[in-house]
Amino acid sequence: MLNKYARAFFTRVLTPFAAFLIRRGVSPDMVTLIGTAGVVAGALVFYPRGEFFWGTVVITLFVFSDLVDGNMARQLGRSSRWGAFLDSTLDRVADSAIFGGFALWYAGGGDDNVLCAVSIFCLASGQVVSYTKARGESIGLPVAVNGLVERAERLVVSLVAAGLAGLHTFGVPGIQYLLPVALWIVAVGSLVTLIQRVVTVRRESAEAEARAAQETEGREAAK
Repeated sequence: MLNKYARAFFTRVLTPFAAFLIRRGVSPDMVTLIGTAGVVAGALVFYPRGEFFWGTVVITLFVFSDLVDGNMARQLGRSSRWGAFLDSTLDRVADSAIFGGFALWYAGGGDDNVLCAVSIFCLASGQVVSYTKARGESIGLPVAVNGLVERAERLVVSLVAAGLAGLHTFGVPGIQYLLPVALWIVAVGSLVTLIQRVVTVRRESAEAEARAAQETEGREAAK
């Protein structure tokens, strides 16, 4: 849902900014690299110290680079396999930094081994969810399912909850519990999404093999 509607909205909003960067001679790859560096710095500098509000502010400022770089590439007419590869690879780096930052907090000052484990599960499951689609497509399957919780949902749920939880340091009572709830939601949603994609790949694989067998039988019968 977020990929379909929110991405389209922010793409329109950020188009003038993307055009400005192009006029300044900034390349899409440079935006991708700077954006990822900003997200990683925000996550690994602020989150392990429990500074969720300011960490989320920094991350949010840089996370939109994921939309800006693609917008710039389209305006330049230079969409390439390398750009898509770089963008996808660095997305995984940024996601790992965010959930790794949560895990470091709960392993240290947050003092909660269960939530540390949940954070690590969110990190790992997010990578595997992305891998299942990429791997399925690489063997010629459409993987025609999005799943319950994709990258956009994982980021929005986690970052909104972290930012609001950070308001606890400003005296807002009880709000710090939003982040643990969000992490459990992302963990369960990622597991469901992983199952959905594995089941889809299994079904599509069986269908593809059945079609191949029918085509082989048809060629044999025609001889």
